Amino acid sequence: MADSTVYDLVITNGVCVTASDIAAYDIGIRGEKIALLAPSGSLATASTKRLIDAEGGYVMPGGVDCHVHLQEPSMFGKGSSADSFETGTRSAIAGGTTTLVAFAPQQRTEPSLLSALDVAHSLARDNCYCDYGFHLLVGNAGDQALSEISSLPSRGITSLKIYMTYEALQLRDHEILSVLAEARANKVLTMIHAENGDVLTWLTERLEKRGLVAPRYHAHSRPQLLEDEATNRAIALATLVAQTPILLVHISDTGATKRIREAQTRGQPVFAETCPQYLFLTREEHLDAPHGFEAAKHVCSPPPRDAAAQAVIWTGLRNGTFAVLSSDHCPFNFDDDVTGKKTCISEEFPVGRFRHIPNGLPGVETRLPLTFSATDRRDKLPLTKFVEVTSTNAAKLYGLYPKKGAMMPGMSDADLVVWYPNVGSPKRPAGLDDLTITNSMLHHDVDYTPYEGKRVTNWPRYTVLRGKVVWDRDGEGIVGGKGYGQFIEREASVLNDIWQRVEEDGPFDEDKL
Repeated sequence: MADSTVYDLVITNGVCVTASDIAAYDIGIRGEKIALLAPSGSLATASTKRLIDAEGGYVMPGGVDCHVHLQEPSMFGKGSSADSFETGTRSAIAGGTTTLVAFAPQQRTEPSLLSALDVAHSLARDNCYCDYGFHLLVGNAGDQALSEISSLPSRGITSLKIYMTYEALQLRDHEILSVLAEARANKVLTMIHAENGDVLTWLTERLEKRGLVAPRYHAHSRPQLLEDEATNRAIALATLVAQTPILLVHISDTGATKRIREAQTRGQPVFAETCPQYLFLTREEHLDAPHGFEAAKHVCSPPPRDAAAQAVIWTGLRNGTFAVLSSDHCPFNFDDDVTGKKTCISEEFPVGRFRHIPNGLPGVETRLPLTFSATDRRDKLPLTKFVEVTSTNAAKLYGLYPKKGAMMPGMSDADLVVWYPNVGSPKRPAGLDDLTITNSMLHHDVDYTPYEGKRVTNWPRYTVLRGKVVWDRDGEGIVGGKGYGQFIEREASVLNDIWQRVEEDGPFDEDKL
């Protein structure tokens, strides 16, 4: 009997890729949900308001990017975010990301986490093109902030971030322990930026005494040892607080990667994230080689490493050491001496001082195209692993699964990215074989991209958010509307049932130390 269902959208003839399977299916969408996965071609004549023929192309869950900085205040000197929630989420959907989790930053002078959350909501509400959530960024681990962690889950917030570096945000070990204990008690996942801030300050001061202040010396002030040591210390502190689950963000270093892998092998609930800058940029090419202030375009923390470290990071993605690949989109305009990278330039320092360069790179739009274009290389990522690290694992870790990061009929939002056919396919449109990234083609509000001139072999053809096409590359481009993106209340992480294990272990007991 023929299917008499009327669909709002049908995607036919595509090859569906999830974190576990690759198979040819048609997708029937009703309302905001995936309603049906059917044999390929079987819905081509179904009754539908819109039909997308994806013949020769892959169809995947929409990207989930859980490390994005948008519309944040000046926290590290004069620099402040170039992207608002409007422009950052607009850029996200153009790159295939349908859900992001940004930060609600609590500054050191603020006692309350909840007031920081309220500010973030006011900035994002009715301004987003994609769905979104928040992590609390803890800059002041005082009594009030610690007491408020227990109320975060009821507000749909199940993760927070702490820093082991940056004078404006660095928490001392006793403060980190207090945050970990409260987070554990309330099933809140703790993200940690692991670099040794005290050693960083010492090295920076010594470099400055020698007059070595140009942007290229940013990497010299942050050798891999800083990340290795801090990663080891973060793992040790989490062990002390009864094996509290942690997620170490933007890992770039071979030593840190080894520490994480060893902890995971011991069965410790340690998860890790890396980013495209550690896969596609190197210190030699992008920090040491550029002349004058140009290197500031690639100043981020940790800095890009060498080719050997890149190879280790790729291996870590393939073998599961890194559960997620996020963008760490942290945008500052380059040619901007008021809130951007050039705020560090003065008459005395015409090429700036690396200590004061706003740290961060834009990348929410380029994350998926860059990485997807590497899936055809044997030493990079299989397609299922690509979906796992760019969508599914993030959804699982941060309490969004299976609403996000999956293609389960009746359970998953119809968040999808449709790619063009691969190189060599007769169905592939002309011009895609030599697609070069330029800032002019992107949709963020930043005056440069660190990936200028990088070649990619594919770009999202369509992005679908909750059943609605919001990006149509062959048509008008951005076709979604500002405000269609919704705040998503998140639940406790389900990856590896880590919170069930925590509950079985019982409450943290200081008497057992």
